[in-house]
Amino acid sequence: MIGDSLDWVGFGTARAKGGHDHNHSGGHGHTHGVMDATIATTTRGIWAIKWSFVILALTAAAQIGVVLMSGSVALLADAIHNVGDAGTAIPLWFAFLLARRKPNKTFTYGYGRVEDIAGVLIVLIILFSAMFAGYEAILRLLHPQPITALVWVVLAGLAGFVGNEVVAVLRIRVGREIDSAALIADGYHARTDGLTSLAVVAGALGVWLGFPLADPIVGLLITIAIFGIVWQSAKSVFTRMLDGLEPGTLDEVYHAAAHVKGVEQVIEARARWMGHRLHVDVVIAVAPGMALAEANVIAAALEEELADHLPALAAANIRFDRGGVAATPRAGHSHAPDPFRFDDPLAAGALTIIDTDAGERFQLVLSRGTGVEAIVRIDRGASGIETLVLSEVSGKSAEYLSAVAPAEPHEFDAILELRQGEMRAELPFHMAEPEHHH
Repeated sequence: MIGDSLDWVGFGTARAKGGHDHNHSGGHGHTHGVMDATIATTTRGIWAIKWSFVILALTAAAQIGVVLMSGSVALLADAIHNVGDAGTAIPLWFAFLLARRKPNKTFTYGYGRVEDIAGVLIVLIILFSAMFAGYEAILRLLHPQPITALVWVVLAGLAGFVGNEVVAVLRIRVGREIDSAALIADGYHARTDGLTSLAVVAGALGVWLGFPLADPIVGLLITIAIFGIVWQSAKSVFTRMLDGLEPGTLDEVYHAAAHVKGVEQVIEARARWMGHRLHVDVVIAVAPGMALAEANVIAAALEEELADHLPALAAANIRFDRGGVAATPRAGHSHAPDPFRFDDPLAAGALTIIDTDAGERFQLVLSRGTGVEAIVRIDRGASGIETLVLSEVSGKSAEYLSAVAPAEPHEFDAILELRQGEMRAELPFHMAEPEHHH
């Protein structure tokens, strides 16, 4: 009973719903200039942000009213802090509305970058408010003025604490429901903000006990906290603008690839934010000589896994390592034999006849072993032995091509000879043209 109550108000350790045992949020934390996609794209997340805005806006409005009546700079700083927390949602939602516009010939990726501009605007607003609050606090330290309506200042400070705590409970509960680490972090941040409101109460008590500088000192401390928010938010906003990623985002890409059968290795992974949507580019290695249709199935499976691991995913561009997928034959050359796959102590890979710009060629792609010499010897019966030397493709230590095409017909017995120093392997194989070509 007590544990359930603690969970309800966000003090427990209840996990968010969902079957995964890892966090898919990409490591987002609380920032005032960036909103996590799991918040912005779910109904419950939007609901939580809207009500958080309403509660903090009402709290800040009440505090500003008491500031005008009492002249407390500590309460002014706290009110500015709460206005900053509430007001960040406004430019972001305008950016979200604009970002819904479809891409066009000028903005081919859409209008997601508008959110970065909104983030910069938010940082500047918070910076200006911090400078204003700091100026007022220093002015009061140099020129003390009496604080009136101390009871109202105390009540306003308590209202700030209660308002932030209500927002904290709301964000933490909804964050667990939608499995958003960012919204949960926002909740704990709001809970911390409530302590700054209690500092206002402490400052008012200090004034009541005969220490009038307690109010501007508390105001200055809150101002320093706001400058900390400015620094944190600026780092996050400009990281996004420069195509930076939060820690853990690329880890989720590799994690997703590990779940897909047929992906042998992630050669390269990149990602960038377009507003609150993520675009991912991945280069993967598959079995050498794999048919294009089979490789496309693997790519589709990887795209599904990426969408599951990265809720903010807008698009995934999946490419294959060159040489890993057999080229699609051109029209009129659909009679290429099936690849010869081998696994020898010296090397492993696949030998295929492919169509290139220069015509048909033997292609050898190694999945294991490098620095070998490769020769194909084809038994042409009474015509003798046709010998084709496969040379390493420039810059690709695992890909080899023959200089000329194997003679027709493409149905023969042959030997793939591999050499490396004194080591040598002779691998016999048979190639036959597909039945439809006969």
